[in-house]
Amino acid sequence: MNPWEWIPGLTAIGLLCLHVAGLAHVIHVIMHGRTAQGTIAWIVCMVVAPWVAIPSYWVFGRKKFTGYVHARRKEDQELERLSSGMKERLKHYEFKPAGVFSRAAELLGGLPFTRGNEAEILVDGNLTFESIFRSMASAKHYILVNFFIVKNDRVGTKFKEALIERATAGVKVYFLFDEVGSHKLPSSYLEDLRNAGVICHSFGVNRRWWSRLQINFRNHRKIVVVDGEEAFIGGLNVGDEYLGRDLKFGAWRDTHLRLRGPSVQAIQLVFLEDWNWAADEIPPLSWNGSVETADQTIAIIPTGPADIGDSWQLVVAEACNNARDRLWIASPYFVPDQGVLTALQAAAIRGVDVRILIPEKADHLMVWLAAFSFYQEVIPYGVKLMRYHRGFLHQKVMLIDDSYAFIGTGNLDNRSFRLNFEISAVSTDPGFIDEVTHMLELDFNHAREAALTDLDDRSFGFRLACRTARLFAPIL
Repeated sequence: MNPWEWIPGLTAIGLLCLHVAGLAHVIHVIMHGRTAQGTIAWIVCMVVAPWVAIPSYWVFGRKKFTGYVHARRKEDQELERLSSGMKERLKHYEFKPAGVFSRAAELLGGLPFTRGNEAEILVDGNLTFESIFRSMASAKHYILVNFFIVKNDRVGTKFKEALIERATAGVKVYFLFDEVGSHKLPSSYLEDLRNAGVICHSFGVNRRWWSRLQINFRNHRKIVVVDGEEAFIGGLNVGDEYLGRDLKFGAWRDTHLRLRGPSVQAIQLVFLEDWNWAADEIPPLSWNGSVETADQTIAIIPTGPADIGDSWQLVVAEACNNARDRLWIASPYFVPDQGVLTALQAAAIRGVDVRILIPEKADHLMVWLAAFSFYQEVIPYGVKLMRYHRGFLHQKVMLIDDSYAFIGTGNLDNRSFRLNFEISAVSTDPGFIDEVTHMLELDFNHAREAALTDLDDRSFGFRLACRTARLFAPIL
């Protein structure tokens, strides 16, 4: 028999097997789908084109970062012991701010508000990296580093050299990076670090082979901890553009935070959980901490796809629901889900001064286009969309009345709501809130208020592109 005669039959059998696999996946989709609309879309794709839908679903359709939660809460008794011990020590500095939002923030972040902290707001790249380099140079015992993006450019090289210098001086250096965000980082960069004794791990690929299918989840945190005494979190990654050196973006507007006090211990625990997932080890760290005379009240809120719910989405929605006078949010991306969108509308309707500060320029075209599609759903309700035009705006800041101020890594989009590991600091300190207020007021001076005509006066092709981009909102 001619072997070519087998091809049609084998093809038919293969297609039948794929459709059977697609139908089997339909059950998983029904049981684990994020939303009704998304579930229906996946079911249709599984039935019609399973050869495309099945691999796509295992990359983009999963709603939880499988395994991380077990490593954090069940599998590692030492980590659980350290976590419980640290939280017990934090109770000595615990402070309960008035209002229901503080309870929600503690519940969603899993960490208490503490007194005895000192927070310094670092505006833009030069101030931020000067402070980070100065702190790392003072390290005597260890440095913990976790960045979403690390680049092999001028500031990236300086960062590498600073880590190598401390490692060769006997300081233990733990370097964690997101392999998707840092996909352009050459192997030579890591080899230089490892040769100097720096312990390096990527967050995405580790001992669990099936985690390679979870590339749609990202560790978007930016953390530096020095000796358990000083910590940095905020919007800046390690790259020249964050210092305004990119010709395309020019000036880069960002905000970072330097912290001392009990809040550092909370940040250190967040890093330790991430490191344990990536490296399957728990390095010896100092958990003594210090109390600062500034005595500022701060809570650390880590969120991510290993949480029971969509924690960052709930934090933002709860902020909208609790605001009475003003709600100011700065984010490079504005692609809210329906829950946050409704909460923003409701806040504006009841008279809250709702301002969303987003960039005029685009760094990711699809996300930038999708933001226009929300104009007709927020501007008529009284939400002010402010377009920052003095360079590119990348900060992640939120201000609720005169009560709470946030600085961290979470954006106003679905990726931060559900797919990224994020970290934020929230303070109730009046002086800190005043600083954030003044900072945002200066930013508003370099922004224009968006209008419906910004979209309506555009071509049909542009408006179609905006609506099409919005279809991809669940993964943007």
